[in-house]
Amino acid sequence: MFKKLLLAATASLAMTLPAWADTTLKLTEVITSPERTETLKQIVKTFEDANPGVKVEITSLPWGQAFEKFATMVSAGDTPDVVEMPDRWISLYANNGMLENLEPYLAKWDHTKDLNDKTLQMGRYINNTAYGLPYGFYLRAMFYNKKLFKQAGIDNPPKTIDEFVESAKKISAIPGKFGYCLRGGPGGLNGWMMMGATAAGNDTFFKPDGTSTMADPAWVKGLSVFVDLYKNGYVPKDSVNWGFNEIVTGFYSGTCAMLDQDPDALIAVADKMSKDDYDVAPMPKGPAGKSFPTLGYASWSMFAASENKDLAWKLIAALDSPEGNIAWNKRTGALPIYKAAEQDPFYADPKFKGWFDELRDPNVVPLVMPFHLEEWAFFDSSIALKTTQQALLGQLAPDQLASQWAEYLTKAQQAYLAKKK
Repeated sequence: MFKKLLLAATASLAMTLPAWADTTLKLTEVITSPERTETLKQIVKTFEDANPGVKVEITSLPWGQAFEKFATMVSAGDTPDVVEMPDRWISLYANNGMLENLEPYLAKWDHTKDLNDKTLQMGRYINNTAYGLPYGFYLRAMFYNKKLFKQAGIDNPPKTIDEFVESAKKISAIPGKFGYCLRGGPGGLNGWMMMGATAAGNDTFFKPDGTSTMADPAWVKGLSVFVDLYKNGYVPKDSVNWGFNEIVTGFYSGTCAMLDQDPDALIAVADKMSKDDYDVAPMPKGPAGKSFPTLGYASWSMFAASENKDLAWKLIAALDSPEGNIAWNKRTGALPIYKAAEQDPFYADPKFKGWFDELRDPNVVPLVMPFHLEEWAFFDSSIALKTTQQALLGQLAPDQLASQWAEYLTKAQQAYLAKKK
């Protein structure tokens, strides 16, 4: 099926283009894995075949160090033509004039009308201007191991935070097993933000004067959940350093029974586990009867310094064409950007039910981080990583963690508001 998609992508790209003799485009991938890179290379190959004389040079950065490595490249003037732009970085680069406005290209693109509303909304998140074209969305839901739940005497996945903690406690009583796969290493901030907002019952990050809400008692209570799970031994001790690969491995190996993750985790889980041994449910709700699973996305963006902008757009259009995009998303697990793709048999599979149940539930509010802040990328990649690990290890109390976050983010938001006056 995948080969057919690639062949279809090749056919769709066979359009009349000017000849770019010996032209090299630089493409940087930052959310990297061997399978994603291989898929990207195959789709890019179809673009090169359809454009004789064009070579696409792919640079793949390891996600754990991608923010620092990419910033170093940019500061040295080594900018790509096209970059895989994470949601948390886009404000930093767009607001500093480094990304090309894609609106003129979208206005003429045949497929703009076929994009779903969320794609255009998030693509225009910064200054209502498309500084990137999203390729897919990542919404959190709860994977759970049905065999371990049964062994612990639990009939259903947790529907509330209290049930989540209680389930983790019961499963951790089984020798060698843990309740939850905690992502304490790089990329772990989403879980903390999701739990804080769910405990608070709203997704308001700032008060009207720009003061962060994160030091509020309800947020502190939510942040305390992960600290208590770690302290009580309901998560593996070494999970303080776990990233994406470790938490997914911890789940499919049966080490821990619950994992909150995006659909991209399905790739490995479905490959390693019997479909009868696990399922995916909506995220647990808080005291207000609501949950706030994080909604993330990544885009293809063009650097303003590109000397081949029209050709760089052709590459973005190829990557995000219906054929190229569905081939990519079927390998990355991202939710679709096209209206029609939502009806694709791939997404009709019952394993996606947990995510689509969330999207249909009015009491489930996808949580979008304050990506408008230029400081958010550093906060996510550095400050949050250091302080959450300190909290897990007992070096920071949850209220101290929350106060440090609130102080940093208040300064950032108030500076942002001042610029808008």
